[in-house]
Amino acid sequence: MKYIEPLAHLIGQLTKLPSVGEKTAARYAYAILNAPKEDADELIAAIQDVRDNVHFCRICGNYTEDDVCDICKTREAKVICVVKEPRDIIALEKVKDFKGVYHVLGGVISPMEHIGPNDIRIKELLARLDGVEEVILATNPDVEGEATAMYIAKLIKPLGIKCTRIARGLPEGSVIEYADESTLSRAMSSRITL
Repeated sequence: MKYIEPLAHLIGQLTKLPSVGEKTAARYAYAILNAPKEDADELIAAIQDVRDNVHFCRICGNYTEDDVCDICKTREAKVICVVKEPRDIIALEKVKDFKGVYHVLGGVISPMEHIGPNDIRIKELLARLDGVEEVILATNPDVEGEATAMYIAKLIKPLGIKCTRIARGLPEGSVIEYADESTLSRAMSSRITL
């Protein structure tokens, strides 16, 4: 049996989300269909609010509703922690150990995906280094994350700025977003100079 058109359309849209196959999308679609109208309307409003009001911080690239995110507004920028995605900031902030600011690259160098240094926010990072004492490279410990960290370290070292890499508290091939707080805390406190 085929889904009726409006349901098929919703299922099709939901399958565009990461890790959502057709069966999961159908479960979500039926849950939305069977939810009270107020709940469905709230979901629609929340999606619209995020799309209309959330954008990248003009300084670091984190998500914000303002021109500049709260972290950039309130913290001293002597130490910059470089991450791949804004969601990595959320994971690192859970540790509560880091008091510096962040810089979101918006990706990593990946020749297989035709992503080079000019395709991510490395130039913007270099433009922020005046007065910076340390740059912590906190990209994922996979091949692309390591290559990106090494590339950035080679650009920063000649500037006389301390450049460190988060320690191997994270297993090879893991994703920062899914690491537990104690592992992230160990990784941040045991970072090494490159």
